[in-house]
Amino acid sequence: MRPYILTETNWKAVKETKFETAVLPWGACEAHNYHLPYGTDIIEAECIAAEAARITWEQGEKIIVLPVVPFGVNTGQHDIRLDMNLNPSTQLAVLRDVVETLSRHEIYKLIILNSHGGNDFKTMIRELGLKFPKMFLCSCDWFKSIDQKDFFENKDDHAGEMETSLMLYLKPHLVLPLSEAGDGLAKKFKYQAIREGWAWAERQWTKVTESTGVGDPRQASAEKGEKYFKAVTEKIARFFTDVTQTKNGNHYV
Repeated sequence: MRPYILTETNWKAVKETKFETAVLPWGACEAHNYHLPYGTDIIEAECIAAEAARITWEQGEKIIVLPVVPFGVNTGQHDIRLDMNLNPSTQLAVLRDVVETLSRHEIYKLIILNSHGGNDFKTMIRELGLKFPKMFLCSCDWFKSIDQKDFFENKDDHAGEMETSLMLYLKPHLVLPLSEAGDGLAKKFKYQAIREGWAWAERQWTKVTESTGVGDPRQASAEKGEKYFKAVTEKIARFFTDVTQTKNGNHYV
């Protein structure tokens, strides 16, 4: 039993612990090229949240990891079979209920650990922050925390070398042989403004990639995945620890 994982702990432990921070892992259920499972984002969210929380807990900080939300925004993948979509408005409703529950039990810090590029919680945090002024609400994208160039040959956008390496380390029995993976070639928008990042439009996935992957996975390895996982979780743990140690109302320097 890990006392920092809500699904594993019990009422005896919970009623005796004053948790300072809650972590909500949020994933997605979607195709990941031909070789990775639909639950890749869910697995990554669970494992990264748990390991970062372990590090934080062992430093004496009271943190609790909530069950992962398994569905994300997949409006651009509506025509890919069994890619599950949760609209942003539905996400807001779910998040509102989670925040209300935490606030009622006097846990006033929530970190959303995001594991899916289609999820964007900024506007939701703005709205909920107005309704729950005692709460410190924030989100972080674990896949943006560490520069991939330090670990991988090819940049990963979706089911490429980074994610495949992680899954080879975390759940190798769920990964098909890399010989069965697509090459991850993907089209880009023709508009320079979007390619430069100061304009945005949603990608229609089936018009961008045949395999559903964006990024070449074929040089992935469990060894790369292990090193990357360690670096990511250590960095996220520092963030978890900083937030947990900070008194609410004292978040600025």
